[in-house]
Amino acid sequence: MHDSSVFLIEFGAIILGLGLLGRLAGRLRFSPIPLYLLAGLAFGKGGLYPLGTSEEFVAIGAEIGVVLLLLMLGLEYTASDLVSNLKTQYPAGLVDAALNALPGAAMALLLGWGPVAAVVLAGVTWISSSGVIAKVLGDLGRLGNRETPVILSILVLEDLSMAVYLPIITALLAGVGLAAGSVTLAVALGVAGLVLLIAVRYGRHISRFVSSDDSEKLLLVVLGLTLLVAGIAQKLQVSAAVGAFLVGIALSGEVAEGAHHLLSPLRDLFAAVFFVFFGLHTDPSSIPPVLLPALALAVVTALTKIATGYWAAKRAGISAKGRWRAGGTLVARGEFSIVIAGLAVTAGIEPSLGPLATAYVLILVIIGPLTARYTEPIARRLTHRSEPTTLLALVPAQTGTTDTTDATDATDATDATDATDQDTVGRV
Repeated sequence: MHDSSVFLIEFGAIILGLGLLGRLAGRLRFSPIPLYLLAGLAFGKGGLYPLGTSEEFVAIGAEIGVVLLLLMLGLEYTASDLVSNLKTQYPAGLVDAALNALPGAAMALLLGWGPVAAVVLAGVTWISSSGVIAKVLGDLGRLGNRETPVILSILVLEDLSMAVYLPIITALLAGVGLAAGSVTLAVALGVAGLVLLIAVRYGRHISRFVSSDDSEKLLLVVLGLTLLVAGIAQKLQVSAAVGAFLVGIALSGEVAEGAHHLLSPLRDLFAAVFFVFFGLHTDPSSIPPVLLPALALAVVTALTKIATGYWAAKRAGISAKGRWRAGGTLVARGEFSIVIAGLAVTAGIEPSLGPLATAYVLILVIIGPLTARYTEPIARRLTHRSEPTTLLALVPAQTGTTDTTDATDATDATDATDATDQDTVGRV
């Protein structure tokens, strides 16, 4: 009874603390992820007050958090959307992988961590945070901008790559041989392809089977199906996260919308627990030794993400301002980087990898919203020419409603050429 009361006190304090931190982050208008990580650091190994009885439950909650994060991500896309993105945007995905994964791999090799840690750190630096970026786009009012589909396409391709990357990581961390690893990857690709095929051809039938007018029944069926598939996937060494992602893809229409609405609070709760759990297993004293490598890696990969977004937007015919906005928006790393690093931490592959990933994510999840807002204005000032000034001098005085600063290009509907791309409504 005593242990039960201590557990309730500890876990209740965790949830209450997360709620207060989330409220603080909302007022400050930035992602709560860094606050959740800091909370985990404060109450984990080497922290201010290490947790006791609730740690095991937090670990289980963290696993559920990863599953729900990937399920909700899968619900955002239909199988046809994914196939379309693969066909049209795969060059941007390849450039994204090359520019952003290689710095992480190079850093791990320079630190002498070995090839397995290099593959893990490559994933940490490669994948942008869909959750943080989606929130930033909404906060800045850019969901209707012309560059936004380019940003979303890159995020979709990164998410799809998880279905291949996570099984590879799982096999490497498990220490299986080349043959067994090849079988694991083949199974993962086969399952992913089969699910996509079923979702395209029979998605309506699956959704009809899962569908229910009763929200309670819909919640239980979708959540139970997701956890079941995730567990089976993990038994097959494919990755529970990939299994959850594929379940989300298979559901569509009203079922996907209803499940998204019902599961969002659960996702937010267990995802927060997951970030706390990752922080709990990182000793704060282990961060200072890796702070300089993390900072250097953050600077380099922030620049490579900006270059990725700029190139992809240019390829799509977006003007210079939209290209810079696309690049700056992609900088934030978050949940996926922590998921990948968490796998390595659990496997005990490299003690310093977890602290470096924590510091890296903390830096970029804070800098990301700032680069999304200010990359384009800064780039415009650095590349300022005298010609635009001459053109603006010719604009009649009655056009005072035009926002000549063009900070965010509110609608971006006429963003076809950089020479005439002026906002009709100013927004900061």
